[in-house]
Amino acid sequence: MANNKENKGTKAFNETIKTYLEERAENDALFAVKYANPSKSIEDCVTYILNSVRRSGCCGFTNDEIFGLAVHYYEENEIEVGKPVNCQVVVNHIVELTEEEKAQARQDAIDLLRNEEMAKMRRPTQPKITAEKKATDVQPSLFDY
Repeated sequence: MANNKENKGTKAFNETIKTYLEERAENDALFAVKYANPSKSIEDCVTYILNSVRRSGCCGFTNDEIFGLAVHYYEENEIEVGKPVNCQVVVNHIVELTEEEKAQARQDAIDLLRNEEMAKMRRPTQPKITAEKKATDVQPSLFDY
């Protein structure tokens, strides 16, 4: 199972990088020429990014830092990619739910709340000690007689 998660993360990372680079190439004619280089690939680009991240010793990066590494890979004619890295990549992205998924999540939350409230109602309640009861439990002193 862990392998599937890693592959999903890697695929999502690859797709995120590829999408960014394609959008940049559409808007930047000079970059489009470098992006079209047949000797370069998204897989090597990702390997370059992962090796650069590993060398840095840091664990978290902004989108701009990672995208900057991707652009750098394509802009350099001769660049050392490094060996493939076996690691888990986490991609931060916004998840868009369908109306059906939203309705299901809402119903799940309602069911959870209902179950929690029912569990509270079923728990035996402890009698509360009132101030009057406390006063009668006090040991009388000699001055009270």
